[in-house]
Amino acid sequence: MAATEMELCTSAISEVDLVERGVQQQASPLAASLIDAAPRRKRKKLERRDDCEYSQPLRLSIQLLFVALNVWIGVQFYLWVRWAESGAQTSEVARPAGVEGWLPIEGLMQLKYFAITHQLPRVHPAGFFSFVAFLAISIIFRKSFCSWLCPVGTASEYLWKLGRFTFSRNLQLPRWADIALRSLKYLLLGFFVYAVASMSAIPIAEFLGSPYALVVDVRMLNFFRFLGATAGIVLLLLIVASIVIQNFWCRYLCPYGAFLGLASLASPSRITRNVSTCIDCGKCSKACPALLPVDQLVQIRSAECTGCLECVAVCPAKDTLSLSVPAVPGTRRPLPAWSVAVGIASLLRVGGLRETDQPLEYAVAERRVPPACTASERATAPDAATVARKPSCAAEEQVIGAPV
Repeated sequence: MAATEMELCTSAISEVDLVERGVQQQASPLAASLIDAAPRRKRKKLERRDDCEYSQPLRLSIQLLFVALNVWIGVQFYLWVRWAESGAQTSEVARPAGVEGWLPIEGLMQLKYFAITHQLPRVHPAGFFSFVAFLAISIIFRKSFCSWLCPVGTASEYLWKLGRFTFSRNLQLPRWADIALRSLKYLLLGFFVYAVASMSAIPIAEFLGSPYALVVDVRMLNFFRFLGATAGIVLLLLIVASIVIQNFWCRYLCPYGAFLGLASLASPSRITRNVSTCIDCGKCSKACPALLPVDQLVQIRSAECTGCLECVAVCPAKDTLSLSVPAVPGTRRPLPAWSVAVGIASLLRVGGLRETDQPLEYAVAERRVPPACTASERATAPDAATVARKPSCAAEEQVIGAPV
C-alpha cells in the first residue's frame, strides 16, 4: 500500500514538472492539487544592462595584434635562418627573441632549473621569461593566455566559428567521449612533467647546453618548412576536426593549455553569477566555448575556463555576471574588461616580451661555435667559399641549420 502511494506521488510530481515547463497541457487530479497547493514561483523581472559591452571587440583586437606580432617574429626568424644557412649571402637580420616563446617544454625545464639553482638561463632566456609571464597571466586572470593571446587558440576559435557559420552548429560529443578525450591533454602533460621532474639541475643544464637544444628553435621551423606527408595529413585532420568540433585541439590535445588550466585553479579571478538578479535565460551557458554550465553555478572554478568573457558579454541582466576578484571579506569586486587587457599587456611587457639583445658573437658562443666568425668577417669575406673555409663559420653552418 505504501509503495503504491509512493508511486502515485512520484508520478504526480513528474506531471507537475511537465505542466510547469509547458510540455504537458493537462494534469491529473492529484497533480492539479499539488500545483494548487504549491507556492507560485515568481518570474524575475529583467533589469537590462545599461553599460557598454566591449569585451569581445577588445579581445579580438588583442588576438589580432598578437597574431600579427607572431607572424612578424616568424618571418624575421625565417630570414635569420636563411642568412645563417646561406653563409651571409643574404641581408643580415637580427634573430627575434620572441621565437623562444614557442618553446614551452624548454621553458618548463628552465623554470625548474631556476627554482633549484636561482640562476637565470643563458640559453634562450626570452623563452624562460615568456613562460613565466604566461604562467603569471593564468594565475591572475585565469587561463586567459589561451583566449586572449595564443595564436593557436585564436585559429582554433575561428575555425569552429567557421564551422558553426557553415553548418549552423558544431558537433557535440557524448559526455563519456568528451571526458575521455579531455584526459588526453592531461596524459601528455603528465608525460612532460614527469620527464622534467625526474631531472636534477645538472642533467637539465647539460640538455639545455646540448647541440639539439641550442638549435631547437631552428628545428621547430624546419619541421614546418620541410613538412612530410604524414605530418601534413595529421595537420589537415586537426584543422577539419577543429571546424567540426568546438575547440578540438585546445579542449582535447593541448598539454600547454592543460598546464595553464591547472595553474589557473589558484587564480583569485572567477566568473561569478549573482543569483538574485539572474533570470535563468541560459544564454551564458550557450555562449561558453568551454561548454561550462555557467547558468547553474555561482562561481566558475573549472580549469577549462579561459576567461574569454563571452558569457559576460551575452548576459542581458544588469550586475549579474562578471569576472570578479575578492574584495572585503565575503564580497567580490568585478574586473572590467579593460583591466584584464591592461594586466595582460603589463605582464607581457615586464616578462614575456622583454628583449634579450645579444650581439652575434654572443649568439654564436651560445651555440658552441668559436666566436671568430663575426659579422665583420662575414661581411669582408669575398665569397661563400671563403666563409665556408673558416672553421668557425663552417661549424656555425653545421649547428644552426641544414644546408641550402
